[in-house]
Amino acid sequence: MNGVTITIALYSMTTGTAAIENKIALAATLTDTFGRVHDYLRISITDHCDLRCTYCMPADKTDFTPAAHLMTAKEIRSIAEAFVDMGVKKIRLTGGEPLVRTDARKIIQLLGELPVDLALTTNATRVDEFMDDFRNVGIRSVNVSLDTFDKEKFMRITRRDHFDRVISNIHLLIQNNFHVKVNAVVMNGVNDDELNRFVAFTKDYPVAIRFIEFMPFAGNGWSREKMVSQQQMLEVISKSYKVVKIEDEKNATSKKFKVPGHAGTFAFISTMTAPFCGDCNRLRLTADGKIKNCLFSRGEVDVLTSFRSGQDIIPLIVSSVRAKKKEFGGQQLFAKTENRSMVAIGG
Repeated sequence: MNGVTITIALYSMTTGTAAIENKIALAATLTDTFGRVHDYLRISITDHCDLRCTYCMPADKTDFTPAAHLMTAKEIRSIAEAFVDMGVKKIRLTGGEPLVRTDARKIIQLLGELPVDLALTTNATRVDEFMDDFRNVGIRSVNVSLDTFDKEKFMRITRRDHFDRVISNIHLLIQNNFHVKVNAVVMNGVNDDELNRFVAFTKDYPVAIRFIEFMPFAGNGWSREKMVSQQQMLEVISKSYKVVKIEDEKNATSKKFKVPGHAGTFAFISTMTAPFCGDCNRLRLTADGKIKNCLFSRGEVDVLTSFRSGQDIIPLIVSSVRAKKKEFGGQQLFAKTENRSMVAIGG
């Protein structure tokens, strides 16, 4: 009897000692062949967005996923619960922009019933409409995508005029004591001249700025020349500020720094030049119900189709984890990669 068969047998036991053994066995199945334990699930609930950021969504994108092919709110809850039973401790909702989905409020409520740390990544255009919902389910950590503090540049990057609303909602989150991370994709000739402006924002506000190296996805026009490395960014910031390295959390994707005396911090997500694959604990579930065991994986595992046909999805989750490559989904990032667009994967 192989490991997957044992897992399924234990999964059918639901009471007493058997239930405890079941939990232990299922948790072990989220360990890949490199010994990495996956306890963090990022769920995209839509590939729609009210912004059109150049590095995320192809300019000519019109092929959004039809509603019938998206996971329903109840399907999201049920599939997420299977992951939680297998040891997932944190779930982050992403998109597209998750808050544009018409039943986003219901999804948040359903996932809030699970025994996990629930978080959200958003562009913040609609945060003010959901503050009570966040509080009700205990969401305290919100990542906001913002690539510039310049209103005109915001329009060029996002192709939309929502800058004032985004800034207002970032301040709203801060005022209500949310843990706010601001994610900025840094691109040469686009916003690399604003690094110190972002760091200056940490002086008075307890936010975590995270500078992200520009990564290649379908239709986003990536090139080496547009990418600004962690080392280049740090050199620029260090010319204006005294910076100190601070301790990173377990399984962290970012390298954290601080300017002494500042209320907040800043960090680098250096996927391209200083990857962190060896400590990865993340799995992704796309809005159309596919597991991506790595942001850059070519292959995907369709759990939604099997779920809808009444099949046990546990073996599919196991197979996806076991198939995870050592790094970058088995691809060479500085060569031509095969992947979806970022908006279709989920942040």
